[in-house]
Amino acid sequence: MSTGVIGEQSGGIALPALGCLELRTHPLRGRGVFTQSPIIKGTLVHISPVLLFDHAEYSEHGKHTKLDHYTYCWQGGFALALGLGSMFNHEPFGRENIGFTRDMGAGLIRYTALRDIAAGEELCICYGPNVWFDMATDAPSDQGHSDSQQPQTAEDLLQCFNIV
Repeated sequence: MSTGVIGEQSGGIALPALGCLELRTHPLRGRGVFTQSPIIKGTLVHISPVLLFDHAEYSEHGKHTKLDHYTYCWQGGFALALGLGSMFNHEPFGRENIGFTRDMGAGLIRYTALRDIAAGEELCICYGPNVWFDMATDAPSDQGHSDSQQPQTAEDLLQCFNIV
């Protein structure tokens, strides 16, 4: 019998899914995650398992591919969020409607509604203070994620790992 608690089912990790989410194409941002129904603040929207890349593997291979635009900073390297995790578009800090928490031990990212979200809205996260695209057009710049997203200060590093 399922209790709904993550990790309690046969030693596995339950991955709850909201049936109201869909991928749509935004005219400037490209593909993104949208909701067909209202979502209440605090709702667990999605859990993404991650594929981990250590620094060496990422430097030699990942940063030279399109993966560079879809990875998250992770302990010991970078992570590619599977599922919808790599499809959430960016909104600057304070304007995002989805927050995320990295679970390093379980290799997961949990996405939660930061406020009530109306039907039809795009679900967006904040990528951090150093985005690698032109905010006015949402077009990728010449600089890849790995160059521009490297933490520049101790505060940037803490933000990268959602510690502050």
